[in-house]
Amino acid sequence: MSKDTIANLLTYIRNADINKKRTVRISYTKITESIVKILLREGFIENTRKHQESNKCFLVLTLRHRRNRKVLDKTVLNLKRISRPGLRIYSNSQRIPKILGGMGIVILSTSQGIMTDREARLKRIGGEILCYIW
Repeated sequence: MSKDTIANLLTYIRNADINKKRTVRISYTKITESIVKILLREGFIENTRKHQESNKCFLVLTLRHRRNRKVLDKTVLNLKRISRPGLRIYSNSQRIPKILGGMGIVILSTSQGIMTDREARLKRIGGEILCYIW
């Protein structure tokens, strides 16, 4: 397991979606909790709950179940990590990219917390581009 918790979160969700798993258990940090709350609010996941075993906390995510998926190797949920520990990518509020013309979301880490691209544009603040989800 690497030190990049955001990349681990995205990889766990992507792998569970490809393998048609219903639930995913990820390690709990404040940043993963913020990203999961955004995914829940935007409708990419169905439910989340905090679970504790011995002295470790986990987040258990319930993914949206897609019954009408015909092609096995094509996933509907696409997640891409942009800024990483070796190369940080920053953007001001005017240059925040739009994914699929606004259909996808960009998750940013700003001075006012982690938020989506729409919220950052409304507040006119930029920040570090964490990931794209479409």
